Amino acid sequence: MVRKVSGVDDAAARRHMVPSGTTLLWLIKHMARAEALWVLHRFAGHDGTVPDDHVEAHDTLVDTVDAYRAMWVRVDDVVAAAPSLDEPCRRLDEAPVTLRWVLMHLLEETARHAGHADILRELIDGHTGR
Repeated sequence: MVRKVSGVDDAAARRHMVPSGTTLLWLIKHMARAEALWVLHRFAGHDGTVPDDHVEAHDTLVDTVDAYRAMWVRVDDVVAAAPSLDEPCRRLDEAPVTLRWVLMHLLEETARHAGHADILRELIDGHTGR
């Protein structure tokens, strides 16, 4: 995801180019939120760890990417400390799932949104971030 926004300025990262209003900046914020929600909150049971994914006027792409990268470190620490991929989520209102399921879900979510980022990037400047 980060490679797909490399070289994009803040104005381009905020551009609404599809009817849904999805932007490159929102995609990065959303992925940080998804990782925090699924790994830190739902799997590990941490409170207060889920960032908002609404794009604010003061948000910059550099700061958003930095926050996303910082989230990777926190998520990696939780995953590395887990006794097993078969460990169940501690906080989940739906059917119980394991860390293995969570990681696969995040892989799917990242791949789906990376495709969205490819489309937006191509519309912005012809690059796909490959």
